[in-house]
Amino acid sequence: MAEVKLAAQVRTEFGKGAARRTRRANQVPAVVYGHGAEPVHITLPGHDLMMALKTANVLIGLEIDGKDALVIPKAVQRNALKGNIEHVDLLTVKRGEKVNVEIAVHVEGDLAPGGNLLEYVQNTLLVEAEATHIPESVTVSIAGLDAGDSILAKDVPLPKGSVLAGDEDAVVLQVVAAQAEEPTAEAAEEGAEA
Repeated sequence: MAEVKLAAQVRTEFGKGAARRTRRANQVPAVVYGHGAEPVHITLPGHDLMMALKTANVLIGLEIDGKDALVIPKAVQRNALKGNIEHVDLLTVKRGEKVNVEIAVHVEGDLAPGGNLLEYVQNTLLVEAEATHIPESVTVSIAGLDAGDSILAKDVPLPKGSVLAGDEDAVVLQVVAAQAEEPTAEAAEEGAEA
């Protein structure tokens, strides 16, 4: 995964009014924490941050007052109506360090014939991976699965260097039989009259 470079500025103003002024200037308030250091309050360029966060678990190289920091996003707060980024929590990582992150689960293949439905019980898997080699997603084959079949977390093939960090017996995907709708009371009465 490529590293995205962003220039950050240390924040000196805090509170709701200061955050609004920051956002009006197309900047996003953020906090960098981790490794026992004091949290650092910063602002990041809004558009560049938005583009960087389009990649899940992106590795971001920050330049803060002449010092370099390597971070991954831990929490992103978005405006519920507009969808723009309002605040970001960033976790400091070191090269070679293992981190726990959630990665997306994708499927490939077709279910067995018969009108069955695939249910995602979990859209993501919690894995432990090196901070500089975080996989974007995992792909699971559902080819030929029939009603009642399921795929557990331990059955998902993980990329090299990643290990499962969550419950290995958790159901990730399951196949359920399509159910026909029960006739309504009116339809049942009409069928009885005919």
